[in-house]
Amino acid sequence: MAMTKDGNGAELPSIFRTVPKWQDLRFYQKSEVLYQLTFVFCERFLAKHGDRTVDQMIQAARSGKQNIVEGSEDAKTSTEMQVKLLNVARSSIGELRQDFDDFLKARHLKIWTRDDERFQPMQDFTKTHNMLSDYEPYFHQWTAEEMANIGLTLCYQVDVMMNKYLKETERIFVQEGGVKERMHKARTGYRQQQDTRLAELERTVPQLQQQIETAQQEAARWKAAYEDLKQRALKAYNEQKKEIEELKKSVK
Repeated sequence: MAMTKDGNGAELPSIFRTVPKWQDLRFYQKSEVLYQLTFVFCERFLAKHGDRTVDQMIQAARSGKQNIVEGSEDAKTSTEMQVKLLNVARSSIGELRQDFDDFLKARHLKIWTRDDERFQPMQDFTKTHNMLSDYEPYFHQWTAEEMANIGLTLCYQVDVMMNKYLKETERIFVQEGGVKERMHKARTGYRQQQDTRLAELERTVPQLQQQIETAQQEAARWKAAYEDLKQRALKAYNEQKKEIEELKKSVK
């Protein structure tokens, strides 16, 4: 659980979850590749006008990417909203996957499977490369079949990664609860710290009282000693003054 600090620097449970930055999530990085790849794919291989597939594919790719961003941002306060948005992202990626699948089938192009010699190199490349800069140089080199198969594969990979992420999110939710539970824990933690501090202060009160009494007794002793010293010094002064006066009279 994330921690925060109160005004005295003491650590308290935070109501905000610690979540990975969406930019660092591998499935987000792949979803960004998918969006850009889909945009170029539609531009190169689908009719620019009169084909609703273009808008559907681009919107599905964008929805997948953007809902990952929004879900990750909302994850700090609401696991429910995070899960909802990530599932929307999964649905959008699923639609895009079906569009790539339909494109290949409608044009009698091959969907690469394990028995195809091109399958494993594609798998190796897409599994180990997540950044847009890894793919962009090939966007205008790949054929329609190559590009659609890579898009199809990325869709599968993003879905698998998101499923694992959602299962981990579920595990954390079961252990830590949602924002209401975290707010309760934070408040309870604060009260417990205040109660502990109050008990510590109450335990020190008798000690402080004893120290005050000892200091007062010591001060009284010093005061008595001071008064005694003062009286003796004053007596000696008066006696000496009297002696001086008498000596002055005797020498006249």
